[in-house]
Amino acid sequence: MNDVNLGLYFLSEFAGTTFLLLFGCGVVANVSLAKSKGLGGGTLMVNWGWGIAVFVGVMASAYSGAMINPAVSIGLLVQGTIDASMFFVALPAQLLGGIVGAILAWLAYRKHFDEEPDPAAKLGVFSTGPAIRSTGSNLVTEIIGTFALVFIILAFADYGDVNVGIPGGLGPLTALPVALLVVGIGASLGGPTGYAINPARDLGPRIAHAILPIKGKGSSDWSYAWVPVVGPMVGGVLAALAAPLALGLGA
Repeated sequence: MNDVNLGLYFLSEFAGTTFLLLFGCGVVANVSLAKSKGLGGGTLMVNWGWGIAVFVGVMASAYSGAMINPAVSIGLLVQGTIDASMFFVALPAQLLGGIVGAILAWLAYRKHFDEEPDPAAKLGVFSTGPAIRSTGSNLVTEIIGTFALVFIILAFADYGDVNVGIPGGLGPLTALPVALLVVGIGASLGGPTGYAINPARDLGPRIAHAILPIKGKGSSDWSYAWVPVVGPMVGGVLAALAAPLALGLGA
């Protein structure tokens, strides 16, 4: 940890999260905005798009261990894999990357945003929202989804195939198991809330939605915005606490 260049660490997390949100917001725009060639592609296309977004984001952020998610970062902090300085450098990098990646996706689909009449569809490109609005249930869903994400990432590391923070045994394919995991979480647990499972993935683009000059964009739904931040952070901590007991990490 003492040999980490924090400037490069910041840039690594920023680059990875930027690519994550460019591809992730991009696939949602493709399936939901008026006159897009992917219109109506459905939830499985979105799930696979986000999985590929994670793959790309991980590949772009190897130096920092490819966290690209504050929930993963806090889990690694609790576990002791990263220290406080790395954690507090990663967080703003991830948030800024989330904002910039979402802005780039908007630029790619700008004309389609102008053609889309539904403000909810526009917001949905940037941030998550519940299918049934129930704060307690929505929070629990995000905690469960993020617990699964972080716990299984730590399990990958225990097998020696994917070791976040240390080069993995699969070389360039180190990112593949995590990408498939995100596809699975989306397919299995994404229905209730749209599976943020990453505070930077939701808060960064929501900020972008609020500041961008999007025609007829409507509200950024700030009353819900804390759920996909708090839920994933709680899930990440719980996974880090449970993993040593269940997986024997550090034994």
